[in-house]
Amino acid sequence: MRRAAAVAIALVCLAGCATIPRIQAADDIHTFLVSVRDGDRSGFEAHVDRDALKVQLRSRLIAETAGSGGRIATLGAALAAPLVDVAVNALLRPDTFRALAIRLGYDPQKPIPNTLAIAAFVKPLGGGHACVTEVRGGPCVLDFQSEDGVYKLSGYEGPIDSKKLGFGR
Repeated sequence: MRRAAAVAIALVCLAGCATIPRIQAADDIHTFLVSVRDGDRSGFEAHVDRDALKVQLRSRLIAETAGSGGRIATLGAALAAPLVDVAVNALLRPDTFRALAIRLGYDPQKPIPNTLAIAAFVKPLGGGHACVTEVRGGPCVLDFQSEDGVYKLSGYEGPIDSKKLGFGR
């Protein structure tokens, strides 16, 4: 009986350790969402790893453009790289992510969920990485990486409509 109690206590303690990064990430994600909702450019920039996000979005857009098939599409994607950079820079604004938040069910007229509610949708990925899912246990949509103790947006895994950006199929 004592052994079972000791094992149960150890498991609870280990679960608590796993929760700490989730709560830390959720707190920074909450701050990020508030900056998006309020259009707070400086708060937004403080929670975005612009370089990592640009690299990730750029590679996705080029891959999607080239994915239409053939060498011509791959050549077109490579030649479109400067246009991709312009599109990525245009995407990295609070307004863009406000539209994403609305699509995910956040109403600008309602309060942002608190840190604990957000934590339920945060997946710690190890090594200072975490992601946010649309549904508990679902696929990642927003990727965050801890940088100097602050979780910053470093990737977007959701759908990108390259047609609306001016290139693609």
